[in-house]
Amino acid sequence: MDILAVFDNHVLWSALAAWGLAQLIKPPLDYLVNREWNWSIMFSTGGMPSSHSALIVSATHAIGLYVGWDSPLFALALALTMVITYDAAGIRRQAGIQAHKINLMVKELFTGHPISEKDLREVLGHSPLEVAGGILLGIIVTQALWFAWR
Repeated sequence: MDILAVFDNHVLWSALAAWGLAQLIKPPLDYLVNREWNWSIMFSTGGMPSSHSALIVSATHAIGLYVGWDSPLFALALALTMVITYDAAGIRRQAGIQAHKINLMVKELFTGHPISEKDLREVLGHSPLEVAGGILLGIIVTQALWFAWR
């Protein structure tokens, strides 16, 4: 087994490129909305576009292109993509909303008598628009790399 063969894995490189690009463009897009630079968003969950969605959609699209749309591997990747994108916009988003409400309740109930000074993390998931942005980015990056490598 040749360990250096990982460098020829177009599916892996497409997925990593989409994920990396998603993380890199989060601060400029956040700046356009908030008019403040927040570089920490590049290293956290949440934000536009969803890097989780970009990564998994890119890998799934690349599997379709390189392995075949009718392969069992593509079917598995598509199923995982559905779970991950649903989780990003559904379950994790709701957990973030709940964390926000709990933080507000603690501040209101215990003003002056904090139980803990550490707030719950509120940015856990993505809005449907952020997930859609990640999906679109994943497809575009993979398609561009596929054309470049052909």
